[in-house]
Order: sequence, then structure tokens, then C-alpha cells
Amino acid sequence: MNPLLDFTGLPRYSEIRPEHVTPAIDELLAQSRAATARAVDAATPASWAAFVEPMDDANERLSRAWGQVSHLHSVLDSPELRAAYNENLPKITQFYAELGQNLALFHQYKALAAAPEFATLSPARKKIIENELRDFKLGGADLPENQKPRFMAIQEELSRLSAKFEENLLDATNAWSKFIDDENDLRGLPDDAKAMFKEMAEADPALADTPGWKLNLQAPSFMPIMQYCENRALREEMYRAYTTRASEFGATELDNTPLIASILALREEAAQMLGFDAYAHVSLAAKMADSPAEVLDFLHELANRAKPYAEQDMAELRDFAARELALPDPQAWDIALVSEKLREARYAYSDQEVKQYLQEPQVLAGLFRVISTLYGLDIRADSAPVWHEDVKFFSLRDAAGELVGQFYLDLYARDTKRGGAWMDDAITRRRLASGIQTPVAYLNCNFTRPVGGKPALLTHDDVITLFHEFGHGLHHLLTKVEDLGVSGISGVEWDAVELPSQFMENFCWEWEVLKHMTSHVDSGAPLPRALFDKMLAAKNFQAGMQTLRQIEFSLFDMHLHFDLRPGQTALELLREIRKRVAVLIPPDYNRFPNNFSHIFAGGYAAGYYSYKWAEVLSADAYSLFEDEAAKGTWGVLNPEVGHRFWSEILAQGGARPAIESFKAFRGREPTIDALLRHNGMA
Repeated sequence: MNPLLDFTGLPRYSEIRPEHVTPAIDELLAQSRAATARAVDAATPASWAAFVEPMDDANERLSRAWGQVSHLHSVLDSPELRAAYNENLPKITQFYAELGQNLALFHQYKALAAAPEFATLSPARKKIIENELRDFKLGGADLPENQKPRFMAIQEELSRLSAKFEENLLDATNAWSKFIDDENDLRGLPDDAKAMFKEMAEADPALADTPGWKLNLQAPSFMPIMQYCENRALREEMYRAYTTRASEFGATELDNTPLIASILALREEAAQMLGFDAYAHVSLAAKMADSPAEVLDFLHELANRAKPYAEQDMAELRDFAARELALPDPQAWDIALVSEKLREARYAYSDQEVKQYLQEPQVLAGLFRVISTLYGLDIRADSAPVWHEDVKFFSLRDAAGELVGQFYLDLYARDTKRGGAWMDDAITRRRLASGIQTPVAYLNCNFTRPVGGKPALLTHDDVITLFHEFGHGLHHLLTKVEDLGVSGISGVEWDAVELPSQFMENFCWEWEVLKHMTSHVDSGAPLPRALFDKMLAAKNFQAGMQTLRQIEFSLFDMHLHFDLRPGQTALELLREIRKRVAVLIPPDYNRFPNNFSHIFAGGYAAGYYSYKWAEVLSADAYSLFEDEAAKGTWGVLNPEVGHRFWSEILAQGGARPAIESFKAFRGREPTIDALLRHNGMA
């Protein structure tokens, strides 16, 4: 049997091959189209049981199978799999575009919304129907028939271009490497980074007999060079290579510049067909924010608060560079190194020192302890077919031993895996005739793998990333909703979906959490409290610069999709915004838009502001844990508040507006105060 057609349990990753993709997708598309035809048949009543449930059943099978293919395309790319993915992507896109434009189906949902049955439906099911009616309008269902083919063609082309954008970035990242045969060129680098570079060279057949070190542009290689390597020429060389990926400075066939222009033009055309002035309005139709103006006002308020702190950060950095490092004019490729040395000088510790205490097994145990304490859940290693030997699998059970959910953990970088960190859903919670279908999540990072026979060591930033993605995972796994459309992360407004993930980051700065997840890689000693106090003192080091950088990207994204001037390029817009808000202007050759996959390939178009928007919510939510901790009965790991967070935020999924869930938890509207306080900008 084709493993992509087996939905009786977990995905059969050890058996899936590229040749399975097309037959499975063709069969599932046929089943979904048949279910759609039955749903709109004149004899089918406009009721939940008659047409919504059968559609859900068919479309979930298609979604799960394609989800497995998409996941493999992201984590274990190969020429054969890529070809199968790209062959089937247009079919998938066309199907969903057809669905979004199916006027008969639209009428069925409208009839159900007007029927007496609607009043008897659960709030979750009512929300699903409301979302469907909104999405039909956004999907072109109201368009004149003669415009629908063009709208569908736009959606197909946008899917193709987004996939190509991501592939170009991966290929351009993998196309660059550098061999070092003189260890002096790596002066300043930590020993574990050099050990990793040596193992990379030994693993390369072309270099196996040549002693030395191999560098590449993946994060575990690029970041240590920027942060620690004293060889300024090497830093500049790698910075230039990294910031010009997928641009005109590399292979023509990997240049994302024309793709950016095409994507923006197609998004604008689609928006205007739907009656909107700009694509930003389309994006915000399903978000908490009401308008581009509201988002821009929010970003400008944050920028005004952050810029004085950022200017102070930059002045201190320049002064230190000139005074202590003989660098009177530090450039973009110097900033991470100077920042690290300034932090070491000011707070008497380094990231590398902390990293020695953060062994992966202990970090995971500490993370699981947080989940156990807050929510009364038990996380245990489990078995499942996996796509790579590095992947781990776990089960989540409640106090009665009942299975709540399961998740895959794929932590290490490799050249077949796209960059960054992300969570995705493998199986979504829903009620079936046989009982509850338990949810399953993917949690993916790009950390440095174990070297030298020792466990993988994580930086504190890595730990924050892990907690962040786990927050997304809990949002998916701990839902109590039993209908697909609003279960877990489904149906959650995009600018609220980061609330649970950013909320989890706060625990990484709590001594009662961190002390349980540290053990020195050589001595086994726990993290000293004095070192933690230094970390805490340095927590908001350069917070102004970091905040302003996120605002810069958010403003770029929103203006790009709202009021880009005719003839203006994305790069020209970014340079304009940098002149207004940035305290560090990168060199002219920097091609950041060409690798900004969040907005060109990752679903964040006119939505990158969501990180800061949701950070307001998450900081304010976490402040309730802080308020209760101040009363002295519990620390921040308060099970009572934890269960309230679970029931009012995590359990609700998208079954009600996010602002209602927030107010139900916090008891009031959100305020910006906690975010500013957490960032040292109160």
C-alpha cells in the first residue's frame, strides 16, 4: 500500500519515497473533488452532518498526505523529492483555489449560516462557518465567472514562486563553503566550533585526506564566525556571502530578485480583483489588527520608545570598539564580535561560557519539567518511523495516563534542511466516530549537532528558540477543540499565533527553571547562580537595537504590501525605512529582501509585525505569573495559573477571537507596559 494513503496511525516516514507522491496526491484529489461534488448536490441538505463533515474527512486526508510531502521537502530535500513536490504543488494549489471559488459550496455555507440548525451549533462550529464565509470572499468566490480563471492562475503562480524562493535560498546557502588550512585564521573561535568545522571537513570526500576546517553558511557555522572569529577579513567574506545569497551576486538561476517583483505584482493584482486597495488589507482581513494604519501606528509607537535605547546601544558599541578593539568605524560584519566582547567586558561572562552548561539532554529534561509542573503532563520518549536518525519522538500524557498528543523533535542543522526553526502540524485533534484523534506536531530547529563524542551543546539563545517552538507545539497539542477548522493553531489569527510561543520564552530567564536544566559538559556541575545573575543583568543588553531591527523588518513588510510606490523596488523601500529607523546601515551590497523567506515563502506577508504584536500579548500574559509569584505561594511555575492559561488560551484554539481568549485569561485588555518592562525600556 502507498504509505501516503495510510491514515490509520502515524506517518510511515521510513517507507515514503518520491515515487509515492504523485499517485497518492492524484487519488486524494479525486476523493476530495468527489466529496465537494456531493456537498453541493441539490439533494444534499445545508447541514453540518450532510456536507461539512464529509468535506472535512476528505480534505483532511489530502492535507495530511501533502503535509508529509511538504515536511520532507523542508527537512530532507533531494532532487527526486523536490521534483515530485514541484510536480504536485500546482495541483494542490489549483484544488484549493477551486474550492475557494466554488459558488455552490459558498451558497451551502451561507444557507447553513441562515438555517435554524446554526443556532444549535457549538461556538467552535459557528466560528468555522463564519471563517469559511470570510475565506470564500477572500478566495474569489464572489468574483465574476470570467475573472475566476485569472484569480486561480495567480494563486497557482504564487505557490510556485514561493516554493522556488525557498529552494533558491537553500541552494544558494549550500553552494558556498570555504576550506581553512591554517588554524590561525580561526583565532578566537571556541574549541567546540573548531571541532565541528574539522568534522565537517573530514565528512567531505573531497577534503577527507586534507587536514583542516570547513565552513559553510548554515547558522551553526555562520554565527560563531560572526560572534567570535578575530579574523576580520574572514568575517567580512562570510558576511558578504551570507547577505548576498540568492541575489544577482551569485548564480543567475538562484537569484530571487525577479521572484520578489513577480510575487508583489501578483499579490497586488489579486487584492485589486477582490476589491481591496492593497494586499495588506487582504492579509489583515483574518488578523486581529483592523487596518494597515493601525499596524503602522503600533510599530511607530514602539519605534519611538525603542530608538533612544538603540541609539545609546550603538553609541556604547562604537565607543567600546574604538577604545578597546582599535575599530574606530565598526562595520556590519564587526557588530556581533564587538557586541560579544562588550558584553564579556561589562558582565564578565560569554555565551560560550554559558553554553558549556546547556547540554541537550538536560535542557530537554528541564523543558519537560516546566510542562509537567504547569500543566500536570508527563512527557516520555516514544517510538515512531522517522525521516532521519537524529529525529526523536515523544508522547504527552495526562495524570490519568491518557494520551494527549505526540511530537517529533528534529534539532540539528543539515544541508538537506531549510534554515530557521519552526513548528508544524502532522495530525490535528478532532472527534471521530471511534473517539478523539490525538494531535501530533513537528518541532524543527537548526542547532549544532553533537561533536567529539559529547552531547550537543546549546547557547542560551538556542534554549529560547527551543522553548519558543515548544510553545507553538503546546498550542497545537493541548487544544480541547474537537472540530478541525479551529482546533489547535487552526483558525487562530496570525497576529495572535505567536502568543503561546513567545510566552514560553520568559521561562528561560527564571532561575527556578534554568537551574534544573544545566550540567557542565566536563564537570557535571550545575550553572552557578553568580553566572545566572550576570546573564540576567545582561538580559536587555542591546534590547533597543534588537527591537528596532524587528520593527525595521515589520515596517518594510507592511509598506511593501500597502503603499509601495510605482517603480520602487523592495530594496529601495528597505533603504528608505532604514534611513528613518535604523541605527546601523548595512553595506549597499546587502540583499536582505532576497532571503526574507518569512514574507516571500512563509506566510508572513503583511504579517511580520505579528511577532511584536503578539509579544505585547505574551508579555502581558506572563505578567500574571509574575504577579502571582510575587505573592509568595508559588514561583512562576504556578499550576493554578498554568491551568488557567491552558483552559483560556491553549485549549481554545481558534474557536473564539484571540482577544476574547486573552481577556478571559488576563481579565482585561492587553497593555504595552509589560513588554517595555521586560525589555528594559519602561
